[in-house]
Amino acid sequence: MQISRKIAAFLIGLAAFMIFEWINLGFNLADGHPTAFYVVHGILIAVNIVLAIVLGVIGLRGWSQREQGSSV
Repeated sequence: MQISRKIAAFLIGLAAFMIFEWINLGFNLADGHPTAFYVVHGILIAVNIVLAIVLGVIGLRGWSQREQGSSV
C-alpha cells in the first residue's frame, strides 16, 4: 500500500504532537489525587505513546517508500 507524501507527513507530525502532548500531561499531573487517578492516566499515556510510535513508523515507511519509488 502506498500513501502520499502529504499523508506521510501528517502521520509523522501527528505522532510527534501526540508524544509531546502526552509526555507533557504526564509531567503536569498534580499531586494529591487517589492512586486510581494515576493508574488510569498512566495507562492512557502509555497506550497513546505506543499509538504515536506506530503512526510515526507508518508515516516514516510511507515517506521512504515514496522517495524510493517502491511499489511494495
